[in-house]
Amino acid sequence: MAALRFVEHLRDLVGGVEVLLSDIWGVVHNGIEAFPEACEALHIFRQRGGTVILITNAPRPADSVQRQLRKLGIADETYDAIVSSGDLTRHFVADHPEKKMFWLGPERDASIHRGLDAAMAPLEQADYIVCTGLFDDETESAEDYRAMMLQALERKLPLVCANPDIVVERGDRLIYCAGAIAELYRELGGEVIFYGKPHRPIYQRAMALAAERRGHPTPLDRVLAIGDSVRTDLAGAMAFGIDCLFVTRGIHSADVEGLDQFDPASVKELFGHPPRALIRELRW
Repeated sequence: MAALRFVEHLRDLVGGVEVLLSDIWGVVHNGIEAFPEACEALHIFRQRGGTVILITNAPRPADSVQRQLRKLGIADETYDAIVSSGDLTRHFVADHPEKKMFWLGPERDASIHRGLDAAMAPLEQADYIVCTGLFDDETESAEDYRAMMLQALERKLPLVCANPDIVVERGDRLIYCAGAIAELYRELGGEVIFYGKPHRPIYQRAMALAAERRGHPTPLDRVLAIGDSVRTDLAGAMAFGIDCLFVTRGIHSADVEGLDQFDPASVKELFGHPPRALIRELRW
């Protein structure tokens, strides 16, 4: 197994890189405040001719994600485009107009179905579930939904997961996401359709947008993914065939403490296939 490579700066890795596919939550902000050095790094990469596509498991459409970034003071010039799992989920809903949807998630995610004329129904009458998160992610966990998932399983309802993340940072805390409920439902034997990282469609959409911006497709060996999740960012990049810069200050910060002293077996257990490089926090 190749030795882990640690870098201090993004500029140490981007020679020959044309496109960055950067995670948002945990890389450029933590849900409460932006990370100025990370935003500056992406902006400089763009100024030097690169293309930055933000790729996120946010269960909301890209324009909604952009509004949140603006509220956090993250300038539009930081990136070229946004691809969200919410957008891909909306495509699923739009493609099934005759089906009734039970929506599971907080009110702030209402944009997942806004403007789609989706037929909404209680669980007892629905044809499928769209899960964007927990009703109250401040106090609940997936276990609070076991009875609901058993009820859905009895009716053999497919569950469309609009955010495959299990947890995400909110300030200095970790909160549960839609992926936690989706994994519970899958463990119970339910059918789950995932949109977002680490699944291939979100990467395909990101590369298509990059090709539009650059005027031509970009070879995968000139693409670098950036993220802080082994399960979504690293696994998704590896499966798609692109290198990954892993940000250690995110949701795995406790797992990677003392990482430079890890033996090969421990590295393999944590990462599977190691990322191209690791960085504490994204900076140019």
